[in-house]
Amino acid sequence: MAAPQIFDRKLLARRRARAAAAGHADDVLLPLVAEDLGDRLSAVLRDFPLAIDLGTPGPDVAATVSRVSRVGTVFRVADTVEALPSGTAVLADAEHLPFGDQSLDLVVSALALHWVNDLPGTLIQIRRSLKPDGLFLAAMVGGDTLTELRQSFAQAESEVLGGLSPRVAPFVDVRDLGALLQRAGFALPVTDVDRLTFRFGSIFGLFRDLRLLAATNVLAERLRQPLSRRLLARAAEIYAERFSDPDGRLRATVDIVWLSGWAPHESQQKPQKPGSAKMRLADALGTTEIKTGDKTGR
Repeated sequence: MAAPQIFDRKLLARRRARAAAAGHADDVLLPLVAEDLGDRLSAVLRDFPLAIDLGTPGPDVAATVSRVSRVGTVFRVADTVEALPSGTAVLADAEHLPFGDQSLDLVVSALALHWVNDLPGTLIQIRRSLKPDGLFLAAMVGGDTLTELRQSFAQAESEVLGGLSPRVAPFVDVRDLGALLQRAGFALPVTDVDRLTFRFGSIFGLFRDLRLLAATNVLAERLRQPLSRRLLARAAEIYAERFSDPDGRLRATVDIVWLSGWAPHESQQKPQKPGSAKMRLADALGTTEIKTGDKTGR
């Protein structure tokens, strides 16, 4: 069964191309994520001769990974020519990876996988492309990201239009990602969340940054007509009323969900089989073991 088409990937590619042409000088989120990813990768005591940076909208992550002493060649992978540098680059869609089985040592990705329609399928492709004991390390937007914008538009549309329409993308929950990593066949899966709060002078400043990141509405079921001035004005009013700080600046939540997993290898630590423990739980707790069917005394 084909995965539901939540996002218009062709529109996303066009907006990424436009954002890449404009440059990323004003982007503050990606450099933060790139630095964190570099720190996490530097703590791994393993060599990675061949790595790819999958879909990251900008050069920051690839540059950071290249500076890690244990990493060899890094290829950037993007779905638009404009987003790619010359040299070590691959033009490909994250939903259809062109790499052979067990061909890569490391796959990293930042701020890209939340736009994938078939995330379980993409994770499976990534795991298959990794050599045994290869590492997947990624950061994606998830959780309660842009919850303030979502709530403001929901209330405004309910008041102005009497209904709701898709405005803000759905974001995956960190608890679901752990299960997806296991389902894709990764060993030792780990997920965690960093919550960031950005502040803007107005809702229009937020819109500007979203455009710079090619992160505006690309939902397949989005309304095609432009926002009415009345709806936009009401959404801006609600946002300012509900989500402003004492100095009048507006808050915007961004949850960065980190996920990592390893391609299975016989050297990796494995959970013990049931019944293999050498000590009884009762002994460890200093209590008396009660077998199934026995009753405690009154």
